[in-house]
Amino acid sequence: QVDLVESGGGTVQAGTSLKISCVASEATYGMGWFRQAPGKEREFVAGLRRGGPEFYADSVKGRFTISRDNAKRTSYLQMNSLKNEDTAVYYCVAGQPITSAVRNPHAWAHWGQGTQITVSS
Repeated sequence: QVDLVESGGGTVQAGTSLKISCVASEATYGMGWFRQAPGKEREFVAGLRRGGPEFYADSVKGRFTISRDNAKRTSYLQMNSLKNEDTAVYYCVAGQPITSAVRNPHAWAHWGQGTQITVSS
């Protein structure tokens, strides 16, 4: 079991930026982020496999950037131009998804507890 601990959530104004982090208890092949807004299903945000390309949901492409520091076993999600609709609990994930399954929550074996991000007008 890989433990994942997110940090950096909070309340921010629309149009501003926020960076959240996730530290894994051991090295992982893939790391990513999902989010879940109240009353909605959990949705893919971004994913990055070791040495591979980045994957993004269309709703965040161009605004969010995923990165990782393998030496620190840490994944980051830089979020710019935040919108009210970005309000959600953001979950860090880790696992070994194949390319076609990166956006499928069932393809990720390990989940963090989540961090709340609220974007206010």
